Formats: sequence, C-alpha cells, structure tokens
Amino acid sequence: MDRYESPLGTRYASERMLWLFSADNRYRTWRKLWTALARAEHNLGLPINDAQVAELAAHVDDIDYAVVAKKEQEVHHDVMAHIYAYGLICPNAKGIIHLGATSCYVTDNADLIIYRDALQWLRNELLTIIESLCSFADQYKSLPTLGFTHLQPAQLVTVGKRACLWLQDLMLDLDEMDFVLNSICFLGSRGTTGTEASFLELFEGNESKIDEMNRQIADEFDFQRIFNVSGQTYPRKFDSRILNLLSSISQSCYRFANDIRLLQHMQQIEEPFAEDQVGSSAMAYKRNPILCERVCSLARYVIVDTLNAPLTASTQWLERTLDDSANRRISLPEGFLAVDAILLLMKKIVSGLHVNQKIIEKSVKNNLPFIATENLLMLAVKKGKDRQVVHEIIRKHSMAATARMKEGEPCDLLERLAGDENLGISMEEINKTLEPSDYIGRSASQTQKYLQFCLERTKME
Repeated sequence: MDRYESPLGTRYASERMLWLFSADNRYRTWRKLWTALARAEHNLGLPINDAQVAELAAHVDDIDYAVVAKKEQEVHHDVMAHIYAYGLICPNAKGIIHLGATSCYVTDNADLIIYRDALQWLRNELLTIIESLCSFADQYKSLPTLGFTHLQPAQLVTVGKRACLWLQDLMLDLDEMDFVLNSICFLGSRGTTGTEASFLELFEGNESKIDEMNRQIADEFDFQRIFNVSGQTYPRKFDSRILNLLSSISQSCYRFANDIRLLQHMQQIEEPFAEDQVGSSAMAYKRNPILCERVCSLARYVIVDTLNAPLTASTQWLERTLDDSANRRISLPEGFLAVDAILLLMKKIVSGLHVNQKIIEKSVKNNLPFIATENLLMLAVKKGKDRQVVHEIIRKHSMAATARMKEGEPCDLLERLAGDENLGISMEEINKTLEPSDYIGRSASQTQKYLQFCLERTKME
C-alpha cells in the first residue's frame, strides 16, 4: 500500500486483460519469439541445431527476474538483460539467441501479438453485450415511450426501438473491430532500418529464404499477413488505428450510459441495484446510477487517451526514433484496460436493466394530448380545413394549455380543441385518436428487422 498502483489494475479491469499486459506474458512472448526465430533459421539451413531450438523452447517460462533486473542495472537495456538471463539457462543455445535480430524484433512483434489477443478478447465481450441488448430490444419492441428531441418531449417511439439506437452504435464498433483485426500484420525480423541487411548476409544473398523465415515465424503466431515494408519498427500509424477503435467503443458506451442516466432520472429505466447497495453515505434513500457514471468516466479517459497515438505516429523520424517508447508503454495498455473495464460494466448494466413500465405509461398518457395533435391536424385537413390555419389553431391552444399546466392545473388541451368551432373536430373524434400504439410508427417492425440483421451479422463467424 506504500506505492501507487493503477486503479485500472486494482479496481476495474478483468484478470484476463491484466494477464495479457502483464510483464510475465510479455517476456514469455519475447522468449517464444526468440525460439521461433531460431527454429526458422534452423529450418532454412543456418548453423543452428535441433537441440539448441529445443533448449530454448524448454525454458520459455522460467524467467529469473532477479537476474534480469541486476543485468539491466548494469547495461541499461531491457532486451539485452533478458537475452543474458535466457542464455544462462540455455547454455548450449546462448550463442545463437537473437541471431540477426534487433530489439524491435521481440518488442514490436510481442506488442502486436498482445494487441491482437486483447482485441479478440474485447470482441467477445462486445458480442456478449450485443446479444443481451438484442434480447432487451426484442422484449420491449412494442412498448410505447415518449421520444425526446433536444431532451424535450417529442413523438412516441418504443423502448425497443430506442435500444436499437444504442445497439447500432455497438454494431458499427463490431465492424470496425473486425476491420482492425483483419488488417493487423506481423512485423517479422526486418533489421535495424527495415532492410533485412543482416539476414541478407546470413543467408548469403538468398532473399527468398529471408521471406520464408518471416513467413514461418508469422505462421507460428497465427498471423496471415506481414507488413510489406517497415523501418526498424512496425508503423506507429497502426497504433492510431487501435486507439481509434478503443475510442469508438468508448463513445458508444458513453452514449448508452448517459441515456440510462437520463432515463433513471425520469425513473423510467434503471441500472441494476443490489439489495444491500448503499447509494449515499449521507442520503440513505439515494439510488445513484454509479455503474453508468463509471462507464462515462472511463470512456472520457479513453477518448482523450486516443490523442497519444496520432501525436506519436506523426513524429516518427525517418526509420526510427525512440520518443514513442515511454508513451506507448502507457497509452496502449491503459487504453485496453480501460475499455475492458467499460465492457465489464456494460455487461452488468445491460443484462440487469429494469424497466418501470407503469411510469413510462404515465409519461405517455400525460403527453398524449400534445402528441395526438399531429393526427388531429391531418384529420382536420381531410375535412377540408386549411393546413396552415389548423396548425396555428393547435399551436395557440397548445401554448395556452402548457401555460396553465405550469401553474399546477391539469392539461385541458383536448377540451380546448374540441370547443374550437374553427377546428371542427368533436371530443368523440378526438378520443378515438388517443391510442398510444397508433403513434409509434414502424418502431416495432423496424426493431424486428434490425434485430434480424444483428443476428445474421453476428452469426457470420
């Protein structure tokens, strides 16, 4: 407790994501990369034998971090310290570890492996949320609720149709996720400036063997593609693509959580609240939307964090500069951990949403006289009235009824309209227009159609 620890690690992110970005996973991946390099070089005829490759493979997991730390203090180079520690337990292979490679062979390829695995984890989480939200939308596809534009009462929608707006944002994120995953490439071992000069020497000018070496290493880590060209590192532009995706997911979750906060204020839809949960240390009656507030808080962090990648990508000098390193060590892992935390919260919220149907129905009933005026206008026009004249009649009566309601009196809009001879519509005719389901348009069918699209899209695995 005497040292700072990131809340993303101690409070918010999942064990899986914490493991993916752990030092142990990273350095084991380095050793797997060194083993894969040695294996490919052996397969292609360099003086490396089976026993050396086997020795490297046998000692991937037993890392002596005390030895590494002591050596790094001496040489001030983390990769060289790990090569030294690996060589101590692999004495027969010591002389061929890292043959022809640069530090970025292990650091950059390990990053790409970890990012790929982390994206696949987030994709699964996203699919779970989409599935839950689809079930929610289907359940409430026909429940009329007051629509809002400018956060002011508007024409009716349904609870399920509104959920489709949240769902569509997440489906767009799924599309972007798949694009990023499908476009991720392996760096391979490309040398100090990306020219593969060291391997041209090792393979005595045989360029096809260099390509085959990189293909074999990429295949070992399940990468189908390799960056066509590179400097010493993979293009930092790809980090921008990743953080943009994380920001996009955060934006969608922020929008959803913000809407639930507004709806909970209206007591229409509420996030889950545990039986013994305390809403406030002072106000015992409070039921705050803390999960949604946390989503919004973390989402803001990710959206701002996204700026790191373009600033880094735009300042990479020629074949390599090192001012990316410290920034990337923080911005990428923390971005992943934050989005992981957001999606954990989203799973809990979406699966436990509580709809207060009676309150929604009351809100619809209170606003229905105003909503019905659109159909009353059309009815009057069918009777031969001038549309613009009727619009002005309804507008004046609506403003007068609203002013009366602001004084604490009940709404008398319908009585006013029925009593206006210039409108020519009876109370009996007005009462026939007061069925909420008549004002939801195609909400139910739109919801059903969109859910079918979601089902087909997410089943194309």
